Amino acid sequence: MPSAPVSPVPDDDVNIYLIGPRASGKTTLGARLAERLGRPFVDLDALFVERNGETIADLVAREGWDAFRRAEAAILAETATRRGLVVATGGGAVLLPENRALLAKGRVFYLQADPDRLAERLLADMNEEQRPKLTEMGFREEIKATLAEREPVYLALANACLPERGPDELLEFALRALAMWRKE
Repeated sequence: MPSAPVSPVPDDDVNIYLIGPRASGKTTLGARLAERLGRPFVDLDALFVERNGETIADLVAREGWDAFRRAEAAILAETATRRGLVVATGGGAVLLPENRALLAKGRVFYLQADPDRLAERLLADMNEEQRPKLTEMGFREEIKATLAEREPVYLALANACLPERGPDELLEFALRALAMWRKE
């Protein structure tokens, strides 16, 4: 039985953004957090597919990663005009300065994850249409290199870092952080 929504954060019209590497649990946490808070949930990758009628992998294969990043930025910019959302971003959404500026206007949770656990999760559910390879490196090497490159950006943007945990515990960490902000 789902829990009742918690009382809103003081600025309950501020969006909550979930950032972190692919397979870190952003979509899972985002849906659960939105339900608990009684807020709408938006998954930027799913919204891309819905709006464009193609997978991320199809666009990347045809036009490259830069084209996807531009499309992702446009979707984030549009989403950021709405208020009170819980938003799961793509792992690379933090790469563009304009995206970072938009994310910084909300509450940002960084979902931390061990590279080996990310590899396990991705191997268990490759979903290459939504999670195409980023480089020509081997799978595990790509995950480690990508995380090493992006983690400083994730940390700089984060209002709170959520350690790798199961879905229930991760939700409780997020709710506790929101409760602390409510007391500020």
